[in-house]
Amino acid sequence: MKVILRDDVENLGTFGAVVQVADGYARNYLMPRGLALLATEGNIAQLGAEREAWQKKVTKFKEDAEKVAASLQGVTLEFKRKAGEEEGAEKLFGSVTAMDIEKALKEKGFKIEKKNIHMRESLRHVGEFSIGVKLHPEVRVEIKVTVVKE
Repeated sequence: MKVILRDDVENLGTFGAVVQVADGYARNYLMPRGLALLATEGNIAQLGAEREAWQKKVTKFKEDAEKVAASLQGVTLEFKRKAGEEEGAEKLFGSVTAMDIEKALKEKGFKIEKKNIHMRESLRHVGEFSIGVKLHPEVRVEIKVTVVKE
């Protein structure tokens, strides 16, 4: 089924793109969420008119993300956790997760969702780590996270 995307869909396309997708994916996921329309001549013409407003919205979103990235640039988060010795390294009794980082950022006044904090795995050792935060598809910033022994 050919559909027109009404928003950016990861791994599929951007606003206004005409893409071929499975019928079930279009009917059960894209269309109910307002992410796509059936690709008809009328819908293509309508989306052409909406494209300018969408472009302004995307530009503002990116500018806002760049402002947040600039303020996040020097942020360092510190977590104190109980730790024990294991094979020469201090291993935590527990871990520091993306949820912990989200909560610490919220306390500092940043509204960053857990899904935008990119960690391969939870932090399980004492040390200093660099964690990626994706604020926009084109704006990414690294924050420092320090885990110390309690």
